[in-house]
Amino acid sequence: MKRYASAVWNGTGKEGNGTLSTESDAFSNLPYTFRSRFEDEPKTNPEELVAAAHAGCFNMKLAFVLGAAGFTPTHLDTTCHITLEDGAISASALTLKATIEGIDQAAFETAVKEAKENCPISKLYNTTITVDATLN
Repeated sequence: MKRYASAVWNGTGKEGNGTLSTESDAFSNLPYTFRSRFEDEPKTNPEELVAAAHAGCFNMKLAFVLGAAGFTPTHLDTTCHITLEDGAISASALTLKATIEGIDQAAFETAVKEAKENCPISKLYNTTITVDATLN
């Protein structure tokens, strides 16, 4: 499978502006700016999209790992916080709240660890990845 997204930027790094679009049209010409990236302007930025990608990828990988172990998750709710420091992503912190019938804590922790280490987005990163996982 191959997918693409595109970015357009106009102007200088600080005063310019740009748009982001995806092949699937999940979003098209979504605006972003220096202020949305490094200040508090309420628009998206690349790091926010990376966070969404990591949370989504982790959830799906965890569902596959659980399925292979004989469990079906009822609900996986993951939030991802990306830290950008000194021009690099220095951390990706996942927070998971999971509802999975019939699983014990040890099996849950094993599945979470495998998903964290093997989801394609985790493999893409060269940074610290943490997971705070709660089994409801």
